[in-house]
Amino acid sequence: MTADPSAAPGPLTTAADTAPSVVQSVDWLAIAPPTLTALAALLVLVADLFLPAHRKKLLGYGALTALAAALALLIPLRAGDRATFCVTSGTQPCSYTADHFTLVIQAIVLGGAFLTALLSLDDTRKLPAGEYGFLLLASAAGAALLPASRDLATLVVALEVASLPAFALVGIVRGDRRSSEAALKFFLSSVVATAVTLLGVSFVYAATGTLHLTEIAARLDDVPPALDTLAKTGVVLTLVGFAFKVAAAPFHFWVPDTYVGAPLPIAAYLSVVGKTVGFSGLILVTVVAFPSYADVWGPAVAVLAALTMTVGNVAALRQRADRDRSAVRLLAWSSVAQAGYLLVPVAAAYSSDEQIGSTVAYALMYAVVNLGAFAVAALVSRTHPGNRVDDYRGLYATRPLAALALGFFLLCLAGLPPGIIGLFAKVTVFSAAVDAGLGWLAVVMAVNVVIALYYYLQWTAILFRSPGNAQPSGGAPASGTPRRFPVSAPLTTAIALTALVGILLSGAPQLVLRFAAVTLF
Repeated sequence: MTADPSAAPGPLTTAADTAPSVVQSVDWLAIAPPTLTALAALLVLVADLFLPAHRKKLLGYGALTALAAALALLIPLRAGDRATFCVTSGTQPCSYTADHFTLVIQAIVLGGAFLTALLSLDDTRKLPAGEYGFLLLASAAGAALLPASRDLATLVVALEVASLPAFALVGIVRGDRRSSEAALKFFLSSVVATAVTLLGVSFVYAATGTLHLTEIAARLDDVPPALDTLAKTGVVLTLVGFAFKVAAAPFHFWVPDTYVGAPLPIAAYLSVVGKTVGFSGLILVTVVAFPSYADVWGPAVAVLAALTMTVGNVAALRQRADRDRSAVRLLAWSSVAQAGYLLVPVAAAYSSDEQIGSTVAYALMYAVVNLGAFAVAALVSRTHPGNRVDDYRGLYATRPLAALALGFFLLCLAGLPPGIIGLFAKVTVFSAAVDAGLGWLAVVMAVNVVIALYYYLQWTAILFRSPGNAQPSGGAPASGTPRRFPVSAPLTTAIALTALVGILLSGAPQLVLRFAAVTLF
């Protein structure tokens, strides 16, 4: 017998029957990419206990396979219309959403982790394969979870899952004092950032009574006057916390020493995946949760963008080419400057969330070419452990393809042909500022792009100069004859992959720039 749905509740109906259900649905396919990555991390850790020392390298290949599989699982989700962990109530807020924004960011972080694992197979400092693979996969799992998070609790947990293993990865090289100091500085700055973020989140929760981002946005529209100051303080503190994560000035001080002290693959990972994670969180809290307070965070992010790109470029100009690790330090300061460019569309999003697509498009370009630049730096470090910019002099004579690839990557970062994708990405970001009425920020960006041309072009020119007889760094013997050296298959593959993708995007920039013309949420 079928009950009449229109009938009134009978005497056996309880309050629990009529209250909204808190049972959450689970879409296993939607959560498959971060879940598979997390399970693979545990598997690598357990397998490390049983594999003999001469077979530990298999763990690295296992991590590569898991990351490739996680990337493949994004394909059936490409429609961007799935959500899970939803509370069954009137508005049905969900804690995990696999929309187009989530999928693009997950592709960046999982692809970045894949290339990091590929570079790590060739690291000359013999990283402990088991611990390294576990930490890298665990951090990648948190990074993949964060863009899908749609409540503040999940967002903070994902941020810490991505960050905590990264501390250990920076200091994983045993007996290296520089690595340990870098890990400590990175840890202390991140702890402060997390504390500030949590304080801001608690204030926002106190003012709104909810953690779901969409419900926060709705309730901030009608905050009682007595709680308005509390809500604004929470918004500002949350922004400050994420400013640490994206290395925005004046919260960027940890970046150069951390990149220099970390193993090169991890420096590459932090410059791309770590930065993408921070920007994902910043975009979610500003555009999705705090649109009502755009008059608070819009000007603040615009000022941060101008300050960050200026500090990064001026510091990069001051780097000495003959200083040890100057190549990595230059890439670190370049990373800070690029963070300033990435912040411009976020600042412009106070007028329309469609501007966020410009940040995503720029992040895709930046991820590919910056990972490629670090891959070439890893190649040069095999014979020049000091990794000075001067050590790249005459690279074209010894490794012409690597020199051409690095020259292409640097021109993309500078926004010059043949790096067409870099040029178009910068124009897209510039247009976002102009369209939002931030003319002064567009002028600051234009000036900084011109400043950056100097050190990008100077490094590019060094690649094609005569090798000369300069004493190489790291104690290698001087020689006037260009010397070839063996390059492993993983390192060659990493350079080739990034170069091919960069060339493809320069030939068909619409593959990336289309994200700047659509709403991703």
